[in-house]
Amino acid sequence: MAQLWGGRFTKETDKLVYNFNASISFDRKFYEQDIRGSKAHVAMLAKQGILTEEERQKITAGLDGILADVEAGKLEITSEYEDIHSFVEANLIERIGDAGKKLHTGRSRNDQVALDMKLYVRDEIDEIDGELKKLLMALQAIMEEHIHTYMPGFTHLQKAQPVTLAHHVGAYFEMFRRDRSRLFDIRRRMNTCPLGAGALAGTTYPLDRAYTAELLGFDEPTRNSMDSVSDRDYVIELLSALSTVMMHLSRFSEEIIIWNSNEYRFVEIDDAYSTGSSIMPQKKNPDIAELVRGKTGRVYGALTSILTTMKGLPLAYNKDMQEDKELTFDAIDTVKGCLALFTGMVSTMQFRKENMEASAKNGFTNATDAADYLVNHGVPFRDAHGIVGQLVLTCIEKGISLDELPLEEYKAVSPVFEEDIYEAISMRTCVEKRITYGAPGPDVMEQVIAANKEYLENN
Repeated sequence: MAQLWGGRFTKETDKLVYNFNASISFDRKFYEQDIRGSKAHVAMLAKQGILTEEERQKITAGLDGILADVEAGKLEITSEYEDIHSFVEANLIERIGDAGKKLHTGRSRNDQVALDMKLYVRDEIDEIDGELKKLLMALQAIMEEHIHTYMPGFTHLQKAQPVTLAHHVGAYFEMFRRDRSRLFDIRRRMNTCPLGAGALAGTTYPLDRAYTAELLGFDEPTRNSMDSVSDRDYVIELLSALSTVMMHLSRFSEEIIIWNSNEYRFVEIDDAYSTGSSIMPQKKNPDIAELVRGKTGRVYGALTSILTTMKGLPLAYNKDMQEDKELTFDAIDTVKGCLALFTGMVSTMQFRKENMEASAKNGFTNATDAADYLVNHGVPFRDAHGIVGQLVLTCIEKGISLDELPLEEYKAVSPVFEEDIYEAISMRTCVEKRITYGAPGPDVMEQVIAANKEYLENN
């Protein structure tokens, strides 16, 4: 059992205890970050005269060799090591001898793992942001193509007013844009370097922590060594942001599942993102959308878990904090996978425009516009509301839409109606009259799409 702390102990750790305590099964993910941090640490030690330049070169070459061999599959990270730090240091000593024993000068595994986790999370934030941008680009393409694709807008899952597919998808564009903003804020806030904090109280060596921070792309070193090794706020913030991403994906998935149903038939999901039934030959199931919806709970669980783990921990480092890794790794992998698959699904979906427009008409989504027609002809709104309510009831009884109701039926309820009512309540008119910024009207929609394009080009 390769471990870094045996001097104090007279008995070997029980195998079961060792395995329970070890983190190599999951923190092996950190091998690149651990080596990157070690190289920066050694460069700083040499700059400060704590190591010689020859020692720095020897250690750095050894670390580069370990990294190359791991990535080439020549060196396996096995369970004989307690953690990734033990693996790197033991292999370094084996390769370069006593110089490797100086690698850990002026640091602890506490500040080392804090650094590794920050580097890993920072790298993953950048990757998740890239996946979110791909999704936004896919949504932007749908918006550009469907400015005049009419569909019902809903409240309470009831058809309410006509909108366009561009406008509906644009709502999700705003959600995922905010998700990117949250990730940006987290990355900026967490970008302080904990290396040099030691176990909890710094070190007597004359370290240049600002130099180490600079080498690793941090804005500055952390300002309190106890907080440096016990801070997991950035993990909690990330999991909160990822939970919000999944919530947005789940909402959209729910709508796609509804749109894909026989009752709506708004979309045709590509065969590559659907499955069939083992018994019912007619079925084409929206499995990817359903799985994304289901995996949302998995990410929520990670957030709840780390909040519960951290809530009772005194300063400074506690072994409980080791529990932050597996759940964070799983949440990150889940979100990246869901984003990639969801983007592929929406990019290949076919939209059935005729069904969407027919649904809007049959759902009386133009009833408000019929009332507005009366108001514009001098009828008080409250009276207009009642008149159109009677017309809707007549249509329901006859099984027709307001567009199909004969003019004499309109006039029987209110003589104010004329032939131009049909133009006033057409889907095109209903949408085009909504001209406030943020509404579905084509002119303002074009402005939003242009602003989205500029945002995607610059962010």
